[in-house]
Amino acid sequence: MIFNTPERVAALTPRWTGERAADGRPRVPDDLIERMRAVTNDEAWGVIEKQHGYRFQFEGDWLNLHPELTLVGRAVTAVMVPLRPDLHEAVQEIGEAEGRIGGQNTWVIDTLTENDVLVVDLFAKVRDGTFIGDNLATATRARTGSGIVIHGGIRDYQRVNELTDFAVFCRGIDPSAIAEVTLVGVNVPIRIGNATVMPGDVVLGTRSGVTFVPPHLAHEVVETSEDVRQRDVFGKLRLSEGIYTSGQIDVSVWADDIEVDYERWCAEQGLTPPASG
Repeated sequence: MIFNTPERVAALTPRWTGERAADGRPRVPDDLIERMRAVTNDEAWGVIEKQHGYRFQFEGDWLNLHPELTLVGRAVTAVMVPLRPDLHEAVQEIGEAEGRIGGQNTWVIDTLTENDVLVVDLFAKVRDGTFIGDNLATATRARTGSGIVIHGGIRDYQRVNELTDFAVFCRGIDPSAIAEVTLVGVNVPIRIGNATVMPGDVVLGTRSGVTFVPPHLAHEVVETSEDVRQRDVFGKLRLSEGIYTSGQIDVSVWADDIEVDYERWCAEQGLTPPASG
């Protein structure tokens, strides 16, 4: 009931046709996860929204503990709601019947694996909404090697901040412990600010904010970004050589003769431009 079934997760993400994790989430390959680290939020937006019409996949204005880090991984989603006693008791009974121990926030942390990114809708609650402190941050880091996105708060800031390779995006800091909330869904669609997040989305967190890349678009996002970077190198080279003018290079679509030159240069460098290039 609380943890979505693999079958339901697969039914909610039908556009993904590749491998899936044991819990049903789309499993974007590790090599794409690693290549996604070089993508900017703007480049991702160009594919996700401009090309495919996904308008609600970015959220900004975070407290970002380590802005020098880029957070990338596969989303495990979780949602908590304000306490309602009868609901809380029912959820607690379900968890105990499934053998889950500790606070409800630990239930989902205990399921995480490498390259997962836990994304939590805690309705922006900070006081008594601190999803992790230093112990749970350490546990999450050990399991995922990535980071966490919390639409809510954290506690033990000084100790959490000492985990310099663990990316944390949250809404605030408070010394209080998490209280008066109930976990009602894991690996379900959730809302993070203005963004809709699905289990298995590729999380891209940078200084600019967090983009949630639909898994079936991850390959296109990565290849488009790589082509943009290749074209930037080529364009600057040709400008420095005086072969083209800035007006010829600084346009959205190059003239046919420049495209031919670009493809020839790619071949010389051992690079392959995308088929759309």
